[in-house]
Amino acid sequence: MLPLLGGIMSIITAYFEAWENGDVDALTKIFHDEFVFNPHVGGFTLGKSDFLGFAGSDGAPTSEGDRILFENDEVGVAHSIVHFANGSASEAVLSFMKFKDGQIISMETGATPLSDDYKLVGQD
Repeated sequence: MLPLLGGIMSIITAYFEAWENGDVDALTKIFHDEFVFNPHVGGFTLGKSDFLGFAGSDGAPTSEGDRILFENDEVGVAHSIVHFANGSASEAVLSFMKFKDGQIISMETGATPLSDDYKLVGQD
C-alpha cells in the first residue's frame, strides 16, 4: 500500500488514477526503479523509462471498467477494458503485478480482443 495524501491507498488504485490523469510524476513514484513490463504482444520487455514514455502522451491507451481482483503487499491482479489510440480492437486486459518496497516492480498482461460492438455488462 502507498502512503498518499496522508492516508493509505492501494498501489493499483494509485496506478489507475495516475495513468488516467497522465500524471507521470505520480507514476514515477508508483513504479520501482527496477520495473519491468512484459506485455501480452510483441515478445519484448519494457523498462520503467520506456513505460513512462507512454503515460500522458497522445498515443497512451485509455481504459474503462478498471477493477482490482486481488491485492496484497506482494502481488496484485487487475482487469480493465483497454482502448488503443492506433484504432486497433479494444481488449479485455488482465494485469498481474508484483510489488517491492511498496511499488510495482513488474507487470505482465494477458488480453482478449473485443469486437467493435462489445458492451460492458449493464450498458445499453
